[in-house]
Amino acid sequence: MAASATIPSSSFFTKNRNQLSLSSKPLFLSSIFNVSLSSNVRRRKQTTFIVLSMDAKPTVLVAEKLGEAGLHLLKDFANVDCSYNLSPEELCTKISLCDALIVRSGTKVTREVFESSGGRLKVVGRAGVGIDNVDLAAATEHGCLVVNAPTANTVAAAEHGIALLTAMARNIAQADASVKAGKWQRNKYVGVSLVGKTLAVMGFGKVGSEVARRAKGLGMHVIAHDPYAPADRARAIGVDLVEFEEAIATADFISLHMPLTPATSKILNDDTFAQMKKGVRIINVARGGVIDEEALVRALDAGIVAQAALDVFTEEPPAKDSKLVQHENVTVTPHLGASTMEAQEGVAIEIAEAVVGALKGELAATAVNAPMVPAEVLAELTPYVLLAEKLGRLAVQLVAGGSGVKSVKVTYSSARGPDDLDTRLLRAMITKGLIEPISSVFVNLVNADFTAKQRGLKITEERVVLDGSPESPLEYIQVQIANVESKFASAISESGEVRVEGRVREGVPHLTKVGSFAVDVSLEGSIILCRQVDQPGMIGKVGMILAEENVNVNFMTVGRTAPRKQAVMAIGVDEQPSKETLKKIGDIPAIEEFVYLKL
Repeated sequence: MAASATIPSSSFFTKNRNQLSLSSKPLFLSSIFNVSLSSNVRRRKQTTFIVLSMDAKPTVLVAEKLGEAGLHLLKDFANVDCSYNLSPEELCTKISLCDALIVRSGTKVTREVFESSGGRLKVVGRAGVGIDNVDLAAATEHGCLVVNAPTANTVAAAEHGIALLTAMARNIAQADASVKAGKWQRNKYVGVSLVGKTLAVMGFGKVGSEVARRAKGLGMHVIAHDPYAPADRARAIGVDLVEFEEAIATADFISLHMPLTPATSKILNDDTFAQMKKGVRIINVARGGVIDEEALVRALDAGIVAQAALDVFTEEPPAKDSKLVQHENVTVTPHLGASTMEAQEGVAIEIAEAVVGALKGELAATAVNAPMVPAEVLAELTPYVLLAEKLGRLAVQLVAGGSGVKSVKVTYSSARGPDDLDTRLLRAMITKGLIEPISSVFVNLVNADFTAKQRGLKITEERVVLDGSPESPLEYIQVQIANVESKFASAISESGEVRVEGRVREGVPHLTKVGSFAVDVSLEGSIILCRQVDQPGMIGKVGMILAEENVNVNFMTVGRTAPRKQAVMAIGVDEQPSKETLKKIGDIPAIEEFVYLKL
């Protein structure tokens, strides 16, 4: 039997060598080889295999000061470039050489930054909670994951909020400055008590709830407004959730803990100040933009707001002649909410772990521009996520060249109800598996739907509800590609689609069906699929050829239509067989077609 080796156009299968997988070790496509075999008596047989190579260490740009513990974690995994106080132009110049960027609140990560990265930037880490300095829409369009560090500075920010509240109530800053100026003005700095006063916590997330706990300990009556906070969590610490208007109208103190969004921008303004109790006191350790600063000055001058204690400002640092900063009834600090030694180290470690994890391909529980997936759900779905991506990769590699993949149907079989199985993560990984092997696009949970839509790829989902105990989230996942031809004819189902199906067995993804043939092979390493005449000795012949080339077989199964009829043999291999080895397999007379697939 004659054999010929051809190398197809590399542009069709080009991969950016700096791209990193979000669900597997970082592997990079370097080349593809086709081996075609022909016979006068049998149909054309073809195998395609992909050569992958490991890239060098990724580069992480740290654009603002980060704790040593975090830097140490980063340096163990990546090349770290600590360049502080970069201008926007300098940042755009540097970013094309970086795989990840870590910032605090002082660096603006704009659309221009993502465009300047040329697709290399894969992760932006915000060392802190707020992400209003990162253009999330641009990040998503460019497939860049944005992660933050939402827990490490929670206590520090809450403590600073309470510190500002008590300092404001007792005029600590003003009295300190007065004494240092040689004055002794006891009557001027008479404060107010906190016991029995009503504190409205605006935003009942991690920091807001911690402020509420501490305020309760000071004897304050605490109410809160947050449209997304569960009432039972508030009740558990003795806090009543109320409407926005009620909160600002009844509070003696208002503490802001909301993110800066279009809905919260300047949420405290002339109109809302007019609704407040005269003599109200305001604390802000969240974001400066949630307050209309000019309106606050007017409210202070009018006596509507008695005092304000501010750690954040619309522009940082504020102008030296800022009327707000210079106001005698305003206490200010230079964005110190997270500035404790413990919080700085904690934030550094948390964001470093998140960035390294994302670069390694781990799923990020702190991703802010992707569907939020709780840690316990991630842990349960991890093997199914791996299965989903590998089924996508298998399916698209089975499509014959020139066939455009436009319509994909994904079927999930589960005993769980729709509300107990969120398939967004699985769909994203199937999309990743379908698109990455045949394009230069990097696909992840962030941009999967956007990328599929951009390429005219329609993915429909179907659920098969099973009876029984829903102990495991899924029984199987099936991927079907319609209206295409296959390089492995046996992968075509009875209804005419390329079909692959898989299950998770003991935590390991397995391929369990190809076309109409049942198989059972672990989805590790690579797979050789052979359609053959079902006869004795076939497993031994193929195994012997692989053994002679020192290619280790990790799994082998055979699915057949009937004894002595047709069968499909699925062989899992740890090493990549050479072209000569694959040709020898194809030369076995009983083998009618085969394909080599790299996972």
